[in-house]
Amino acid sequence: MLAHLTVQDIVLIERLGIDFADGLTVLTGETGAGKSILLDALSLALGARGDASLVRAGAERGQVTAMFEPPTDHHIHDLLQENAIAADGPLILKRVQSADGKTRAFINDQPCSATLLKAVGAALVEIHGQHDERALVSSEEHRRLLDAFGWLEPDAAEVAARYAALRALEAEAAKLREAVEAAAREADYVSASVAELEALAPEPGEEERLAERRQFLMRAEKITTDLNEAYDFVGGSASPVPELVGLARRLERKSAEAPGLLEDTVAALGAALDHLEEVRGGLEAALRQSEFDPHELERAEERLFALRAAARKHNVAVDDLPAVAAEFAAKLTDIDLGGERLKAREAAVAEALASYRTAAQTLSERRAVAAKALEKTVNAELPALKLDAARFMVAIVRDADAVSPDGFDRVVFQVRTNPGTEPGPLMKVASGGELSRFLLALKVALADRGSAPTLIFDEIDTGAGGAVAEAIGRRLARLAERAQVLSVTHAPQVAAHAGRHFLITKAKTKRGKQVATAVTPIAEEARREEIARMLAGETISDEARAAAERLMAG
Repeated sequence: MLAHLTVQDIVLIERLGIDFADGLTVLTGETGAGKSILLDALSLALGARGDASLVRAGAERGQVTAMFEPPTDHHIHDLLQENAIAADGPLILKRVQSADGKTRAFINDQPCSATLLKAVGAALVEIHGQHDERALVSSEEHRRLLDAFGWLEPDAAEVAARYAALRALEAEAAKLREAVEAAAREADYVSASVAELEALAPEPGEEERLAERRQFLMRAEKITTDLNEAYDFVGGSASPVPELVGLARRLERKSAEAPGLLEDTVAALGAALDHLEEVRGGLEAALRQSEFDPHELERAEERLFALRAAARKHNVAVDDLPAVAAEFAAKLTDIDLGGERLKAREAAVAEALASYRTAAQTLSERRAVAAKALEKTVNAELPALKLDAARFMVAIVRDADAVSPDGFDRVVFQVRTNPGTEPGPLMKVASGGELSRFLLALKVALADRGSAPTLIFDEIDTGAGGAVAEAIGRRLARLAERAQVLSVTHAPQVAAHAGRHFLITKAKTKRGKQVATAVTPIAEEARREEIARMLAGETISDEARAAAERLMAG
């Protein structure tokens, strides 16, 4: 509920604070005292469009703060949580209007957008007047109110959930269909690419290995000639080793004949022969290791060139060719199996559609029952509101082929004000006074089902007098048993039913140069005097006071 309202420097309001309570609260006062200004100020705090003209003359800015105490189970807490706004304790909405036209909005002292403030305000407060268009024009709102009256929100949520699931499956099927069709269009190319890459069979890291082997083979080709020449000189037919061996043997024999003359030379020659043998063995081993096969080099170059040509063709690195091969293989599989997967997905879509239609059909049938009950409830309120000949109707236009998150139904509230006339949309058929009474009857029927916690009625009793005003007052009091109700009224019969009464007056400020609106809670004698004034006008008679006493007692 609305617990407190503070207004500063808004039009005629210099500064005021009002504490509100549960039940029915009325605001009365002479024309021009500032009742509409007070509602404009509250509307500003609820997210209404700002306007520089709202700032009090001479002030730089105006400010409105509204404090609410919403029920713990109210959906407003979910909205606040979604927007990362702490909501432990009272909920405070604040709007600052600058004289230059700029506005700032706050929720629990956190800056927020005017859009969020408006959404929060709409969840907390409904303001209705003779020309109210919020609950009476929109077919979507009519459907929402009907679902709320029939306790059908869970059914509606189930239909919306099945609709969302259906749309998700349809999107998946469409994506798969597009992929299958695209794959089919390039089937020949994909098939040829798969065959080519399967034949090529590229391996990760193969390019680097082949390049290294190719370089080795090219170097081996150059060095082998030199190795062969060196080997021929040391160990081949041109080798001097045999002659050196013969020479060493002759010197050994001569050494015996001349002791001490040739021993060192013979030993050195033997060591030289040993080293030459080591060189021969080393050259032989090098030749074996560097065996050069011209065909292997040719094969390596052909393989390397083939891999690089394939990489250029598919515009990837050689090392990515295995991934390309896998991708083409997968595409080929999609072509082969995509049709089967698409059929399975389309079957799932059909199943989801059937599930949606079942839920929508059930919701539509329950709406039809709820519509009859709502008609009966609202029509039962009309005679006392002097709408004896009028009838309220809930028209449901059902389209079983429709697929929407709201089901099959379009709901329209209609009225017939006189017997024999055709029913029509409420806003077009009812006059201003009738419209306010239809609205009141509808809100009484929906008091605890689909209404905001705080309901404000702005002079909906205009033009009503006597029994009609009395009936309006009684229904506002009944409505206030299930929601907080504030009513701006000129009808003493309505004011008499209030549990709390505020008098709105206009007087000069202490400085005496400007006038300001004041709001004063009144009770007992002061309240009787105000109701008597509303009955009699400027001159209050004893008869008016007595009539006021009877109204308050009744």
